[in-house]
Formats: sequence, C-alpha cells, structure tokens
Amino acid sequence: MTRPAKAIFFDMDGTILDWQTGMDETWRVACEAHVRAPEGEIDALCGAIFERRTWFWSDRERSARGRMDLDGASRTIVEHALSDLGRDQRDVAHAIAADYRARRLAGIAPYPGAIETLEAFRARGVPMALITNGNGAAQRASVDRFGLARFFECIVIEGEFGCGKPDERVFRHALRATACDPAAAWMVGDNVEADIAPAMALGLHAVWVDIEGVGLPDGGEVRPHRTVRSIAELIADRDL
Repeated sequence: MTRPAKAIFFDMDGTILDWQTGMDETWRVACEAHVRAPEGEIDALCGAIFERRTWFWSDRERSARGRMDLDGASRTIVEHALSDLGRDQRDVAHAIAADYRARRLAGIAPYPGAIETLEAFRARGVPMALITNGNGAAQRASVDRFGLARFFECIVIEGEFGCGKPDERVFRHALRATACDPAAAWMVGDNVEADIAPAMALGLHAVWVDIEGVGLPDGGEVRPHRTVRSIAELIADRDL
C-alpha cells in the first residue's frame, strides 16, 4: 500500500534534468572534430572511450573523485582510450574531452513535464528537498540555470554539504529541513544504489525513475516501492 507523502525528496540529474540523451553521439562528434581519421578509426576510438567510461565510473573511489571534477574525469577517460589504441596524444585527448563536456553542458535540459511536476507539487503544499551528488559550483549552476531553487525548502549538493548519497546524513538533513519523519517522506531518483537503497534503509518510501524502461537488474536485492518512467507520472498520485 502506498504511504501518503508529507515531504518528497528528488534527485536532480537523471530524474529532473536529462543529461544522458545523446551522450554516445556527443562523444562521436567531439572525436570527429579533433581526430582526422577514417570512419573505422573513429568507431574504434569511440568504442575505446565507451569501454574506459565504464571502467572509470564502475569504481566507487574514482567515481567519487570524478563527480567533483567532470572535466578531469573526461580527460582521463579519453587519455586511457587513446593509449589503449597505441596513441599517446594528451593534447588531442584534452581537446576531445573539453569539446565533449561543453556539448554535454549545453545539452542538459529538464525532462518533459519535470518542471510542471514540481510546480504541481509546490501548489499542493508538499515540502520538497533536492538531493544531488556532484561538484558544488557545477550543480548549483544547474539549479540556477533552470530556476529549481524556488521549489525546494532544502537543497543538498554533495560538493557543498561535504558528503553525498548514499551517505545517510544527506537524507537526515533533508528530513530535518522539511520537519518530516522518514515514514512520511518519499525519495524519488534514478540511481538504485545512491537514491533508492539508502532511502529504504532509513524507512523512506522509494520511487525509482527508470527513464529507459530497462527494469531492475536480475538478482538485485533492492526493490523500490514504486517504479515510474518519468516523475510526471506522479502528478496524478492521490497520495501526494
């Protein structure tokens, strides 16, 4: 049974803001802009970048460092990818990485219906908090760029707060800021490990945003209370 929400907490990237659409194509465009080579070699470089991207972000410590310096993370990924192909071209790697990051930043946008959803919740008087990992300046720039601060009683940014999800301190801070008990709060996010698992461990009602509709991994222990493809699906929820 769904529990009524007296407060609702949102992740930002991948939940409110779309930062993933077109990611692979953006890498290709950046590579083509800085590497003069036949299409087959561009294919190989992109494949190496995608492999190194998985390698980089699969490690928790690297991931934590990378969130604080996305530019540096992208440079590292491309440097390793070029090295894997026998090419020691640091300048080229940095140019590709910088081009990629600029294009990705320009392409960030709210998901369809996301802003309207926040407006609807705000109009209903539901206290809300934004809980996002990442570099303080970069994430605050996204908050300002899309006018998100007006919706939230509390904004917890990893780089500003000193720790990030899945650390329970960020959730407890949001609970205090919204004067809400865990049993009456909802957490909405796209990352099972960072958003859903820690929220459920604290007793919050967890809503997983499965944008791609891929479903939960087989054998996973974490099972959210609810799964949606978009936060816009929550507008019609009678418990909110």
